[in-house]
Amino acid sequence: MHPIDYANACPDVSLTSLHYYFPWAIRTLLKWVIFCLVTDRRPQPDLDTRLYFGIADREDLDYAAKLAEYRRLADGYLAADAYREFCEKNLADLDAHVLEWAAGRDFDRLLVDTVTATYPAAERDQFIAHFRGLTGLWVQDEQARLSGPPAV
Repeated sequence: MHPIDYANACPDVSLTSLHYYFPWAIRTLLKWVIFCLVTDRRPQPDLDTRLYFGIADREDLDYAAKLAEYRRLADGYLAADAYREFCEKNLADLDAHVLEWAAGRDFDRLLVDTVTATYPAAERDQFIAHFRGLTGLWVQDEQARLSGPPAV
């Protein structure tokens, strides 16, 4: 679990914004939602950022130590160990299902529909090819990741 986009006041999860990372983001969001629903985790929108600023202000910690402290806070807030265990036990095959979706016709239709709704007609073919290339690369990388390390 890796938090992203903290500096963005209004992050989005659009295919045209995340392109390569879009299938990963959808998979990660799906896992988190399932975890929250099944474990009855309630939203906790009042994250106390003062804790993070307190770490940032510490002069006795170098950058790596500050990152470790930020990670400790985030892991506690997000119940990282319970989430990881839940995913390993209950969602082990979800990665393969998301890969199948991202490589399939429904995903391609989503990509084309999104580009068509977002870009002017004169730019659509260019951006369809561009986003197909980026998401296709994610599919290749994910296939390699799920097939394990290459034989030596």
